[in-house]
Amino acid sequence: MKKVYSITIVLLLLSLSSCDLLLGKKDDTTVDDIFVQGNIDPNLYPNQVGYLPVLPYWQGFSNPIDVCVGYDEMVYVVDDNGVNILDQKGTRYRTIAIPGATDVTQDRMLNTYVLGRVNKSISGTIYNLAAVYVIANSSSAAAPLIKDTLIHPFNDVSRNNTAFRGVADEQVQFTGIAATFDNTVYVSRTGPTNDLTSTSRPDNTFLIYDESGVNTGYSNGLNPVTSSLKSCLDVASIATFTAPPQSIAGVNQSKDFILVQNNDQAQFAALWIKQTVDPDGGLIFTENSTLTIFDYTKADRFLYQPFRFSSPSDVFIAPDITGYIFIVDSEKDSLYQFTNKGFEGVNPPANSGITKQILASFGGTGSGPFQFNDPSGVCYFRKVIYVADKNNGRISRFKLSTDVE
Repeated sequence: MKKVYSITIVLLLLSLSSCDLLLGKKDDTTVDDIFVQGNIDPNLYPNQVGYLPVLPYWQGFSNPIDVCVGYDEMVYVVDDNGVNILDQKGTRYRTIAIPGATDVTQDRMLNTYVLGRVNKSISGTIYNLAAVYVIANSSSAAAPLIKDTLIHPFNDVSRNNTAFRGVADEQVQFTGIAATFDNTVYVSRTGPTNDLTSTSRPDNTFLIYDESGVNTGYSNGLNPVTSSLKSCLDVASIATFTAPPQSIAGVNQSKDFILVQNNDQAQFAALWIKQTVDPDGGLIFTENSTLTIFDYTKADRFLYQPFRFSSPSDVFIAPDITGYIFIVDSEKDSLYQFTNKGFEGVNPPANSGITKQILASFGGTGSGPFQFNDPSGVCYFRKVIYVADKNNGRISRFKLSTDVE
C-alpha cells in the first residue's frame, strides 16, 4: 500500500514577475496550493532553498514511463505509444512507435536507444523478446531510421553456444540503458536464470556494448542473487556520469555508474559502482565503499541509509557542477535528491548559518504540484528536473529556488 509522505520543500519568496514566469498566474489554484504547502510544513527553513514546480506540467501522455533530454536538446518521453519527441517548450515534434517501450537514452553521436520488445520466430514458435532499438534521425527533418535491433539472447556473446531457453528467455527484461562519454552503452537486464556455475551469463546483469553494437562485456564482479555493496539484483535503472548538454570543457569521462535495485532484499537499493581492471580477470566492477561512511555533521540522511527506498524506479546523475543524484520511488511516490558524497539534501545558501545539507526531497500520492502517482522516470537538464509521472499522465518539472533568476 502506498504511503503519503510529507513534502519537504521550501519556497523562496519570489517577485510577482518570477511567480508569473515559473508558477503561472497568482490567482491560479495550483499556485495557491504551492504557497499553502509552504506554510504548513513545520520543518521548513523559511526563505532558504527547495524545489519549485515549473508550470504548466506537460499533459496528454498515456502512462509516461521514462523521460530524457538528448544531446540534440530535444525531450524524449516514453509512453504507451512509443517515444514522443518534444522541444524544450513541450511541443510534440513526432512519435516513433516502439512495441513495449520502457526506457530511452541518447549517445553523443545522436543515436537514440529505446528499450522495447520484438516478436521473433524461433523453430516455428513466436516469442516476444526483450530488445534494444537503435534509432538514427530521431529528431531530424529526415525520417527516423531503426539502424539496429539488439535482441535477447542473441545480443549476449556468452549465449552464442547456448540453446534458446524458450519461455525462460521470453521472461527476460531489459530495464535500463545509459551511455558513457565514448558512446559505450550499458543495458541492465533481469530474468529467472541466474546459475553462477553456468558458462552463460546470469540474467540479472548488465551488458556492455561499444558504439557499433558489439557486446564487449558484462557486470563481472557483481552478485546477481545476493544483495550486497556489489550486487546486481533486479536492477530497475542505471545511470552514468555523462549526460547532455555538451560542454566546451568536455564531458565527464568516468566509467562509474549508479544502479537502483527494485528488490525487497536489497538493503542498499542504490549502488555506486566503480570499474577496475584485473590483470587476470579483465574488467571488474566493485563497490564505492566511501558512501557507507555517514558524516552526521554534514547531513541527517544518506544515499546508503539501509532500506532508504521502497521501490526505486529510476536514477539520474546531474552532469553539471552540482553532481546531484536524483532517484524516484514509485511506491513512495517521491523524488529524492542527494549530493555526489551521498548526502541527502542541497547545499545551504551562503551566510545562512546552516551547516548541514537542507533536505529537498519531496512527494506524496496525488495529483498536486508536489505529488506523484507512480513516478517512473527522472532526468535533469540545465538545472531543471523532469519526472515521468506515470499514473498522472504528465511530465512534471522542477527547479531549485536558488536557481530561479
